[in-house]
Amino acid sequence: MQTLTTSGFQETPLAPDTVARFTPGTNPPPRQRRGPGRGLEITVVMQNRGLPEAGDAVLTPPRDLLADPGTYADAIRVPADGTETEQAQAVRTRRDLATRRFLELREATENGDPEPPTAFQRAAADLVRPRPDAWERQWREGVHGAAEATRAQLDALRGKDDAHPTAARVFATGPAASGRFGTCGRPAVRPGVWPPVM
Repeated sequence: MQTLTTSGFQETPLAPDTVARFTPGTNPPPRQRRGPGRGLEITVVMQNRGLPEAGDAVLTPPRDLLADPGTYADAIRVPADGTETEQAQAVRTRRDLATRRFLELREATENGDPEPPTAFQRAAADLVRPRPDAWERQWREGVHGAAEATRAQLDALRGKDDAHPTAARVFATGPAASGRFGTCGRPAVRPGVWPPVM
């Protein structure tokens, strides 16, 4: 997996049972693989109830496509009403655009020029700046709610109230019906379908 951060370029070997974790500001998401990779299945787990799928992850297209949210959205759009072939072609096109720019950013970093990656990160932040209110609602309903429930359970145990296990439930969901393309492939489960329980 190839990644680029303000610390530089890094290659992380992937093998069965490898867990590779990266934080916001790492680009691109794990779609750059080198080597045979045959039979290697990659599972991507997203924090914050799928915020990267909700637009938090910004791909690395050419600079002019980062000019404004509309231009960027058009560049990465996968036609929801398109045929499977049209959708797959749109995904390949945006992948190729992002890969070319990623390679340019990597080359700049390896040549000691931090400005292009830094400029990309500034442009990415500008693109998503209007969206935090919606993402905060998603976070509050998801992981924040789960953390608050855990805090309440710990407080209850400290207060010798052990009633919360009587509310225990099991939740499961099947694969996404649409099989739509996501940021890192085809999500097996729709973002945000899990109840806010941990």
